[in-house]
Amino acid sequence: MSSGTGAALRMLAAAVDAKAVAEIGTGTGVSGIHLLHGMRPDGVLTTVDSDPECQQFARQAFRAAGFAGNRARFIPGRALEVLPRLADGGYDLVFCDGDRLEYLDYLAESLRLLRPGGLVCFEGVFADGRTVDSAQQPAEVQRLRELLRAVRESTVLVPSLLPVGDGLLCAVTRG
Repeated sequence: MSSGTGAALRMLAAAVDAKAVAEIGTGTGVSGIHLLHGMRPDGVLTTVDSDPECQQFARQAFRAAGFAGNRARFIPGRALEVLPRLADGGYDLVFCDGDRLEYLDYLAESLRLLRPGGLVCFEGVFADGRTVDSAQQPAEVQRLRELLRAVRESTVLVPSLLPVGDGLLCAVTRG
């Protein structure tokens, strides 16, 4: 994750006064640390990843960054199996950095999870410039194009594509 993307996530979490954030794709914890820095001091990050080793590494990174253990909830498993178990309207922000083939499905789950006025963000939507390349593209890029189209055409979202890192697609739900 680029430092610009991290700074944008921190600012966006602060802008929505995030108390509850869901993250799809824990990774090594870099994005989670940025999100936690932008969240309210009593906020909790719920992070989902299918790799328990990544989650253990992120748990250590959060601790090293000075966050108390109760600031993050780690849920192992595939995002599309875990997300349906999370509370409707219970989140201020959903950050998606998981399987790009599933981004469109993450959007549907995010709309259910977000409170009115909540924010959904998708990392890596430029796909190294391939989303705007007219040449034949792999399935991942086709799915990203579908996501971009769905968000742009949605009547319940106010979107913006931020040119940080490899592209950060953000959209606020209409309250």
